Amino acid sequence: MSKVNIREIFLSVQGEGPYVGERQLFIRFCSCNLNCRYCDTDFELSKSTEYSPQELITEINKYGENLVLSLTGGEPLVSVEFLSDFLPLAKANRHKIYLETNATLPENLEQIIKYTDVISADIKLESATGQKQNKENIEKFFKIASSKDTFAKIVFDNHITEEEILFAIKTAQTNNILIILQPKMEGNKFSVSTNFCEEIFDKFYTKYNRVRIIPQMHKFLNVR
Repeated sequence: MSKVNIREIFLSVQGEGPYVGERQLFIRFCSCNLNCRYCDTDFELSKSTEYSPQELITEINKYGENLVLSLTGGEPLVSVEFLSDFLPLAKANRHKIYLETNATLPENLEQIIKYTDVISADIKLESATGQKQNKENIEKFFKIASSKDTFAKIVFDNHITEEEILFAIKTAQTNNILIILQPKMEGNKFSVSTNFCEEIFDKFYTKYNRVRIIPQMHKFLNVR
């Protein structure tokens, strides 16, 4: 039976994207296949707890019934073998699955997508993350994800390029998905001006109107 290291489990409100303000149980996975320069997550294994699928379900059920489980990280899809065992149990216990992912592992998504309800998928910009984009993988990922309630989250700063904007728009248009623009934060402050946010929003909106700009609201609310 597969096992996985979970950094933390906690109830809070969703602070990002179109489901902002929704009550969710956050389950933070430790592993990640990227190393984004703005990442502020502590993945130290010594601070984590190892769970089997049944052990994790038992722990989750202590928080209540019919929960929205936000699988976050790290990158949950790195642990696809565990998810293949865990997600059927979660659905059998009537929990809703909200997957937060960096959209770089399409083959892994394909293995477990039938168990997901909402997919929050980043389009990681090299200008913001320092990680080179694999455009083919991203396109493949969103093609698979588009069968579900999926939106693309784009964290940007003042280094965003026209090429990145056009690629993100093309990916969203092809798959008819919502784009959430998220200004990169420094603590609880924007790393860019509000005028720049409006300028970037307009660059997207004039080419594709399924776009919203939503900052990380949990930082303003001072909740996790």
